[in-house]
Amino acid sequence: MQIGQAARRFWSKVKSIGRKPVGDEPVVESAKSVPLPKARNWRRWRKTAVGIVIALVLLWPILAMLTSRIDDNPEFTPTFNPKGGSHTVAMVAGLMDDELKKAGWVANAPFFVPAHMLNNMPNYQIGMVTALGRFAFELEDQIGRERGSSASDPDLSIARARLQYSPTTWILKPGTLWPTASAESQYKEAVQALRRYNSRLAAGDATFDTRPDNLLAALDRIAYDLGSASAELEAQITGRHKTLGLLDFKADKIFYRTKGRAYGYYMILKALRADFATVIEGREATELYNKMLEELRVAAVMQPLVVNNGTPGGQFFPNHLANQGFYILRARAKLRELTDILKK
Repeated sequence: MQIGQAARRFWSKVKSIGRKPVGDEPVVESAKSVPLPKARNWRRWRKTAVGIVIALVLLWPILAMLTSRIDDNPEFTPTFNPKGGSHTVAMVAGLMDDELKKAGWVANAPFFVPAHMLNNMPNYQIGMVTALGRFAFELEDQIGRERGSSASDPDLSIARARLQYSPTTWILKPGTLWPTASAESQYKEAVQALRRYNSRLAAGDATFDTRPDNLLAALDRIAYDLGSASAELEAQITGRHKTLGLLDFKADKIFYRTKGRAYGYYMILKALRADFATVIEGREATELYNKMLEELRVAAVMQPLVVNNGTPGGQFFPNHLANQGFYILRARAKLRELTDILKK
């Protein structure tokens, strides 16, 4: 027994050779059992970041959809329409003001805003402001002058320049970090300028010349622009074989841009009917004018759930571009009939 105890003591001494005394040995904890503070914080931040990314991926489309609003009300009436002023000028100002205040301008939405994901609404806005801007040129160049030869009205010049400003410009110039005027700020100035002009017109201090040749020039410009829109639709329909029609991701862009243009012109033409009522009635063109408006109205209020560039005349997957183009062309044909009447 003593021999066994002596052997165990000897073996214990052999194992302790090269070791430090227990009291002097530092305590080292396992990294697996107690994580370091930095590693623990990193894991927490990583989980938070992943959660934020997942939330954005899921919520961003929902927020974008909540932002989307296409106001194509054919019965829209401007709130500011002074007695003795122009119905058309009031309409252009009212449409732009309503779009800015109620819908909000999303055609220039930056990448970090949910509305940047939208496609239909921004293209609709671009189409509408295109129509308003082109009519503003006619307003400044012809209707707002006496016999088209006097100096242009300063407020109409401001409105024309502002409404032709790029609709996709944000507060920074594209490709640079230099600040610039946003599209909505320019359009607000256009609204103010048009309303100043209309107030002066109501007071007898401005010109709105309702001669037949001025109406002719306005209708001719609108007909020309609708022809351009029709050609764009036709080009997309003709090239549908490249995308098999149903996979045409550009179709909705063209459709809503044309829709916005058609709506803008429809509302302008309705207001022109009131301003030039004497001319239209005098040429016995009231019925034709109303039929033209009805054709354009159909194109302006079209809003399919999904825009298809399918086979023209197809039952299951119709071609919405062809349907829209049909009414655009019918309205344009009647505009040409009206211009022919006004030339006589």
